[in-house]
Amino acid sequence: MRQVLILMAIVFVLISLAASDMPESFYKAMAGMKNQDILCVKNYDAGASVTESYTDFEHLDKETEIVSRSYNKSNTNKKDYTRGNASLEVHINSNVIGKSHIAWQSKEVKPNFKGWHATYSRVSEDLTGVFNIEKFIQLWSNSTLGSVSLDWLPCS
Repeated sequence: MRQVLILMAIVFVLISLAASDMPESFYKAMAGMKNQDILCVKNYDAGASVTESYTDFEHLDKETEIVSRSYNKSNTNKKDYTRGNASLEVHINSNVIGKSHIAWQSKEVKPNFKGWHATYSRVSEDLTGVFNIEKFIQLWSNSTLGSVSLDWLPCS
């Protein structure tokens, strides 16, 4: 019986020493940490960028697929700003309890006379609460109206 009590005392002392490894401020800082999951992708040849950000979330189940292509084969001249057929495609599928920020923009690759890049489009979406997101974003360079064909499924 005495050996059991000594063994229990040794185990208690070892547990106490292991628990006192870190100062209390460490555990407070870890408990106050906010969750973040941020992704930003830029395709300079297409003049496109996408940001996907989740913060202060209790639950995050996401699947993001990004395809970035650059097909400008005439890159021998550094002053050649022709875009070829560059693209940035993003498919987002997420289930969130928290906050999200999804944004994308498309800009001109060649700067104007003031050195600025003209913005063609900019979209920003902020959500808070419990929600599902399913988005497919295509940002293509060198495309004209009617050159992109989409097939829509009918509502049933």
